[in-house]
Amino acid sequence: MLAYIYYPDWIKPEIIPGLPLRWYGLMYLVAFAITFYLFRYQVKEHKLDIKDDHVVNFFFWGIIGLLLGARIFAALIYDPTGRYIRNPLLIFWPFDENFRFVGLQGMSYHGGLLGAIVAIVIYSRIKKFDLFDWGDMLIAGIPLGYTFGRLGNFINAELYGRVTTVSWGMIFPTAEVFPVKEQWVQEVAERAGLKIDSTQQFINLPRHPSQLYEAFFEGIVLWLILWFVFRKRKPFTGFLLGVYLIGYGFVRFVIEYFREPDVGIGFPIKLVNIENPPYLLLTPWNFTTGQILCFFMIVGGVGFLIIRRAIVKRGLSLQEKTMKKQDMRKLRKKLK
Repeated sequence: MLAYIYYPDWIKPEIIPGLPLRWYGLMYLVAFAITFYLFRYQVKEHKLDIKDDHVVNFFFWGIIGLLLGARIFAALIYDPTGRYIRNPLLIFWPFDENFRFVGLQGMSYHGGLLGAIVAIVIYSRIKKFDLFDWGDMLIAGIPLGYTFGRLGNFINAELYGRVTTVSWGMIFPTAEVFPVKEQWVQEVAERAGLKIDSTQQFINLPRHPSQLYEAFFEGIVLWLILWFVFRKRKPFTGFLLGVYLIGYGFVRFVIEYFREPDVGIGFPIKLVNIENPPYLLLTPWNFTTGQILCFFMIVGGVGFLIIRRAIVKRGLSLQEKTMKKQDMRKLRKKLK
C-alpha cells in the first residue's frame, strides 16, 4: 500500500506564466480583504460611529507595519548566511543576480505580527482610538485571512514538513533529496511503498504537508474559536488579543514538530543529540526558532491577560467608588 501523494504538477506559483503575478501575492490580498470585511462587519454589528476612512487608514498602516516587520525579521533572523546583514539594501531588492524579478522571498509571521502591533499602537495613539476594542475586532478576523497565506506557501511548494510515512504524506518537487545508501532512507522508502532502482543514488521522500496543517489549525480552527466562542463572551476589551497570542502560539508550537526546521538554523535549542534531526521527528526535546518565538507568544499572551484584567478590574473599582461618592452627595443634599 502506497503511503504518499505526489504534489499536483498542475499547481504553479505563477498565475500567468511569464508574468510577475504569483498566487502567493494574491493570497495575501485575499487575506487582507477577508480581515477587512470581518472588521467592517463587526463595526456595523456593534453600530459604532466609525468612518470608513478611519478603518481604511487603520488597515493601511497595519499592513505597512506587517510587511516591513515580516520581511526584516525573515531576512535578519532566518537567513544563516548573513547576506542581508552585510548588505541591508538587499532586504527589499526584488531581483536576483540576473535581474530577474523574483519578488521578496521570505516573510516571517512573528516579524509581521510585531511590525503590525507597533504600527497599530502608534496610529491608534495618534488618532486616539480605543486600541483594545479595535484590536479585538481586528484579531477576530485575522486567522481566517491567515489561512490563505498558508495556502500560498503550499502553492509555492515551500515550508513543507518533515519526512513521514503517513498515508497523506506528500512528495514535494522542491524538497531536498536524500542518498539511498543511508539506512534510514531505505527504511522510510520501504514503509512508504517507494521503489528504489539499483542505479538510483538519491530519492525524494514524502513529507508532512505542514502548510495545510497550519492553514487548518492556525487559520480555520483558531478563527472559529475566536469568532463563535469568545467574540461575544469576552469579559473585557483586549481579551481576544491575549487569547489569540496564546492560541496561535500553542498550535504553531505543536505543528512545528511536523514542519522541517529552517535550513542552516536547525534547532537553536538542542537537548538531545540524534542523527538526521531536521528530517525526522525523533525527539520532542529539540526546539526550532519558531517554537522559541511561539513560547514567548504564549507567555506574552498569558501575561497580557493577567495585567489587562487587573487594570480593568481596578478601573471598575475606582468607577464604583466614584459613583458611591456621587450617591452620598445626592443623599446629603436631600437631607438638607
